[in-house]
Amino acid sequence: MTDRPISGTGSQSDHGTENGGAAANGAAPAGSSRRGFLRAAGAVGLGTVAVAAGSAGEAAAAPTESTGAESERAAGTTPPVRTGTGLDRLPHPLVIGHRGASGYRPEHTLGSYELALQLGADVIEQDLVPTKDGQLVVRHENNIAETTDVADHPEFAGRRTTRTIDGQSLTGWFTEDFTLAELRTLRAKERLPAQRQRNTLYDGRWPIPTFREVAEFAEKRSRSLGRDVWLYVETKHPSYFRSIGLPLEERLAAELRRAGLAGRRGRAILQSFEPSSLQRLGKLVDNPRVQLLGDAASRPYDFVLAGDTRKVADLVTPAGLAWIAGFAHGIGPTTQLIAPVDSTGKLQPPTTLVADAHRAGLVLHPYTVRNENGFLPVDHRRGTDPAAYGDALSWSKYLYELGVDGFFTDQSDTAVLARADFWAAHGVH
Repeated sequence: MTDRPISGTGSQSDHGTENGGAAANGAAPAGSSRRGFLRAAGAVGLGTVAVAAGSAGEAAAAPTESTGAESERAAGTTPPVRTGTGLDRLPHPLVIGHRGASGYRPEHTLGSYELALQLGADVIEQDLVPTKDGQLVVRHENNIAETTDVADHPEFAGRRTTRTIDGQSLTGWFTEDFTLAELRTLRAKERLPAQRQRNTLYDGRWPIPTFREVAEFAEKRSRSLGRDVWLYVETKHPSYFRSIGLPLEERLAAELRRAGLAGRRGRAILQSFEPSSLQRLGKLVDNPRVQLLGDAASRPYDFVLAGDTRKVADLVTPAGLAWIAGFAHGIGPTTQLIAPVDSTGKLQPPTTLVADAHRAGLVLHPYTVRNENGFLPVDHRRGTDPAAYGDALSWSKYLYELGVDGFFTDQSDTAVLARADFWAAHGVH
């Protein structure tokens, strides 16, 4: 997922304060998990399209399966999407901690995940890359120059190199050149120190976690919090890693099984920008799968390798969504594929993507909602400083009202409060 500001804005920053009490004010009401992530009754199983009853905001009745939510639906907020994925045990809409609470802590650290849960996130996200010895570690990219203190380790100076990853030439230090033991000597740091200066307080505090450690952390927190902690796991650059003999999917499936996270009851959602990675995962484990979608003009890199000329713009058409529904349960689009802005950053009329995806039986988890003006449409900014906080609450509620099934956010507390307002407005108790 990219960190690009919305058009017409400057750089991003984090000047917010931590609010550990926010989750209590916006926490999921009792029974909300029974309303379910997929509260609508729909078709069970991949390749079957749920038919909307009337408008996109109404659910088709399922004669054979009930989620216990029929009497609790808020008009206009229940998407006609397939059930039977295990996701109906989660609140709707979801609050997904993007790399944890990366607005407040260095991303993809146990500290970031811990805070995201304290602030009310339902799900925490992991991006997976491999080590030289085939271990799965959690980093946004395999180039760790910006997210660790590797540059301060003279013993690794000779490992700085230039690689071509998904067609881009990148210079830095790459996880595939380090054993896990070597990575253990490094510490995480804030990736955007100029914009999120407060996060630098925690530089050096946490190591790079393995996926196994995060799974164990989630299990412990599930017990201590008295609720299931779900993971949202992305395979990063899967075609590249398969080409160098470090395929991700088989390793991930093995770790999911080891941790008891495999299958529809397994508390793990799988995601990738490459459709072939999701298709491969679908043959290995029966977890919910979400196809990530970048800018409309972009192409999944496995498409580039295969000579497939389709772009994201083709995948968000009804025909493209029907194709995705054959191997995935949802899509993770950029917010601009749902709520586009013009060259000045001003919101334009929303697209039909939410309704079209729901008609195809797909959930939508767009990315990434952040508090800073630089990531907000003009309509939701406060002042002109791109680093200052804007009205992220109103932006979040706008997306909820458009019918998204949740979104990735750097500041879970903001999304939780906005969701509480959304629930109240629709009579959800």
